[in-house]
Formats: sequence, C-alpha cells, structure tokens
Amino acid sequence: MSELGPRDVSMTRMSPWAPLRHKVFAALFAAQLGSNIGTFFQTVAAAWLMGDLTSSRTLVALIQTASLLPMLLLGLPAGALADIFDRRLLLLATQAWMVTCAGALAILTMTDHVTPASLLALTFALGSGGALMMPAWQAIQPDLVPAKEFGQAVALSSLTFNAGRAIGPALAGALVAAAGPGWAFAVNAASFLGVIVVLAWWRPARTSIRLSNESLRGAVRAGLRYGANAPGLRAVLVRTVVFAAPAAAFQSLLPTVVRDQLDLGSGGYGVLLGCFGIGAAAAAILRPRLDVALHTDHLVWASTIAVAACLLVVGLVPNPWLVGPALFLAGGAWTTGTVSLNVSMQGILPWWVRARGLGIYMLALAGSMAIGSAIWGIIADWSIPAAYVSAALVAALGSFTILRWKLAAAGDLDLSPATPSEPIINLHPGPDDGPVLVTVSYRVPEAAHAEFTEMMRRVERDRRRSGASEWWLFRDLADTDRFVETFTTATWGEHLRQHERRTRTADVMLQRTREFVEGDVEVAHLVSAYSDAGLTPVNTDAGNGDGDTAAHHTATRHPAADDTAGVGLGAPTVDGGPST
Repeated sequence: MSELGPRDVSMTRMSPWAPLRHKVFAALFAAQLGSNIGTFFQTVAAAWLMGDLTSSRTLVALIQTASLLPMLLLGLPAGALADIFDRRLLLLATQAWMVTCAGALAILTMTDHVTPASLLALTFALGSGGALMMPAWQAIQPDLVPAKEFGQAVALSSLTFNAGRAIGPALAGALVAAAGPGWAFAVNAASFLGVIVVLAWWRPARTSIRLSNESLRGAVRAGLRYGANAPGLRAVLVRTVVFAAPAAAFQSLLPTVVRDQLDLGSGGYGVLLGCFGIGAAAAAILRPRLDVALHTDHLVWASTIAVAACLLVVGLVPNPWLVGPALFLAGGAWTTGTVSLNVSMQGILPWWVRARGLGIYMLALAGSMAIGSAIWGIIADWSIPAAYVSAALVAALGSFTILRWKLAAAGDLDLSPATPSEPIINLHPGPDDGPVLVTVSYRVPEAAHAEFTEMMRRVERDRRRSGASEWWLFRDLADTDRFVETFTTATWGEHLRQHERRTRTADVMLQRTREFVEGDVEVAHLVSAYSDAGLTPVNTDAGNGDGDTAAHHTATRHPAADDTAGVGLGAPTVDGGPST
C-alpha cells in the first residue's frame, strides 16, 4: 500500500467531463440521467403519497427501506449473475421489469386503488429491479473508458444520480401538487425507455465479455470466499456502513421534517431535497480537485464528519433557510464519500469477481441505509430531534474507523489477468470431479523460516480468494528445511478457474516468496480416488507422453504447469527446455 498523500498532480489536468468523449459512455450517461430524474419523481411521489395514506411516520420511513432492502437480499446474487451472464442482456431484462412495475403503480394510483401495502410492495419490486441491475451497471464502467479516466467516470455516473436528485424532486413536487402522484409514477415508467434504447444499440467488444461456466450457487460461494479473504474489501465495507447508515436519516426523515417541523408542503419538500442533490452534483464536478488534494481515506473521513454536523442542523434547527444550506453541504459530503468508497472498491477487485465484489459493496451500502432508515423512523415516532442527534452521534463515532480500517491505495495493484496456464497431468478429470488436493513443496534455509512463513500468510489469502476451500502449510519433522503447502478445491473445474483468476500482482507476490526458497519447487495435483475420475485408467497417449501412470503430476519450477503461479519465473523447465 502506498503512503497516504495526494494523488499524482497529473490528475489536475483532467477535465471533469473527459469520459464523455467516449460515445457509448456519453449515450449511457444521458440515458442514465433521464432515468435518475424519473427515479426521483418516484421517490418524492411515493413518500408524499404514503403521508397522504397514513399518519404513521414509520410507514413513511419504510418507503426508503422498501427501495433499498432488496439490495440487502439480492446484492450478492445480482453480482454473481453479472459475472456469469451477459451483462448487457441482464441490464435489458431489469429495465423491462422496472418499466412494468412503475407502470402498474401509476395505474393503481390513478384509479384510486393504491394502499399502503401495495405502495410498499411495488416500491420493493422496483427496488428489486434496481438491485439486480446495479452490480452489472457498475461492472461495465471500466469497459467504457480508459483506466486513467475511470475514477471520474464513476463520479459522472454519480453526477447523473445527483443531478436527478437536484432536478427531479422540485419538478416532482410541482407535478404531485398539480396533478397527483400517479402522473409522477408514469414519468418514472417512461424514464426507463431511454436506457433500454441505448442498451439495445450498444454492442460491447467481445473481449470485454468474459462468461464463466460457474453455477449461480458456485459463483455466490466464490464471491463470499473472496470477500472473507480480502482485507482491503472488508475495510471498504466497514467504512461504507458507518458512513451510509447515519446519512440515511436525511432522506428517510425529510418528509416528516418538512411536514412537522418546517410546516411546508410538497413543493417545499421537493426544493429541499433538490438542495441535497445540487450539493451532490457540485461535489461530483469538483471531485478531480478533491482527489488531488486529499487521500481517499481522508476524503471519506471528512465526509463522515460533515454528515454528522449537517444532521444536527437539519434535526435541531426549524428554519428552512438554514436547513437548505445544510442539505446542500450534506449532498456534497454524500457524493464525495460514496464515490471515494466506490472507486476504492473497484480498484481492489480483479476482473473475474468485479460484479460480485460490487454486489457486496451495494449490499453494505443499501442495506445499512435501509436498516438505518427503519431505526431512525422508529426513533422519530418518539422525537424527530432525537432521531437526528442519534444519527449524528453514530456518524461521529464512525469517523474513528479510519484508525483501524484504512482504505487501500489501488495505484500499485495490477489486477489484469496473468498469462494463463494449464497444469501438466496424465489423468484428466471432469470439471465436476473432486475434491482436488494440490501440494507445493519448498526448501527454505533456516535463517529464512520466519520471513517465509509470514509471506506465506499472504499466499494463503490469495489461494483462498481464488478458490481454495482449505489451506495449510506444514514443516517436515525429519527434513526440517522442507515446507509443504497444501490446499484443496471442491472440484477440478474450480481449480482450473484458479489458474484463470491469477493476476499479475499475485504473480509478483509469489515471486517474492520464491526469494526465500532454495532448489526445486515441486507441485503435485491429486484428485479424490472416490470421484468418477479417481480410478479411471490413464491414457498413455494423452498428457505429456512420458508414460507416467500416476494420478498426479509433479513439476519442478514450471510456471505454466504448476501452482507456484510465477514462483519459478525464469527457471528451467522439467525437461531442460526454454522457460515460458
């Protein structure tokens, strides 16, 4: 990890609008802007309609919970779907689903058949479509712009959301006041059509479509396994939860504040929500300068403190002329924090698990907001100021997480795929045969034992992230300089995917491990004798043709044939030929 400090000053020369020079990104940007404006028509109309249907503050707050809870339930499966299916087709399907749900809500409202239960149910259904869409949408962004423009592309995507927040609420408030919430729901349904048109027109390069042969269940397990063994990912999740949960009070309780503390109508609600959106949009435009001035860690910390301060103003000061500027600053803090967390997350995710990692991030973001909204709504039924003070206290305490969970600097990580390799074997199992045991034998001089075993902890995390279910490092009791690494995968297909998932950064790490090793590194692949392939006769005409009949193959420092994945780079191959 690099030292904390400002980013390279070359960032100052990047225009905030640079990603819009790429026509596919620009088209999706415009379509997304229209869709997000429609989303805030939905948000304003649903919250205001629930206030008309019931006097319960809890039910009003549950509108936001119904919108965000699906991400808690579907975030990881949605990420897995986006990693194993064509993302473009998945996006088209989710957009069609949301058109249907928004249209149904508009019809029910216009015909006076809507109830609090049906409003929550259809809001939840719309949220489910968004939950299934979001990991795929985020995961296609790196394919649309050059790597150096990726951070600002994320900020511009956030800008469409926050511009929608700035424009949509005021327009929605006026429309609700003039024609009723049903027409606002109809606008939301129409807003999805632009995204559908652009996605139908877009034809991504085939090289950017990497479809896995994993099952959905296997892909979900792989995503969870990766998250459990990625300290950088866990740090982002912790910082996301302590930032988003208290910030959820702004939107979930604002309708109640407008009605009960500020004594304003739907138009005032739309204007104040627009203040939040304008501040958020301004922060997205200013992001390149902020990114140069402060490290990601400090940006998220400062955003958390700003959220705490703004919560106190909104909750304790019954003056719209002060609440509006506070919401403006809160919107800027919200965008700065969430964009910084999003970029940090994407910077530590390799290509093969990108959507699943983003699904976990979305789960943490939306789940903490959904749960936070419910908690602050319950407290607000007793006291609105107490709800805001409680949320501000959580944010202030959460700012101290910077001391324990630091955000990684992704600049030093090369997560591009390493050169693919195939293990050299004589017995060829099927993809579902297993379990599979891999052993790697190292000879380490006594003086390097401590450093070697410490470095192997990093190797363990890499093995587990890429597919290993069990990992061990043993020391030979007789030959005390000999260490044997063992790890298992559920199936042979999963082990082959480990080879496909190798990154260049992992190869460099393993090369550093090789510096402590003397002599040959020996690798063996073994499959359960009780699997279908376990007792299959060996075809001596296949494999390497050396006549071995063993059910495993031992290789000596051959990077294309073993699981040292670069440990033996530059070493001679087993047959003395040129290294690969």
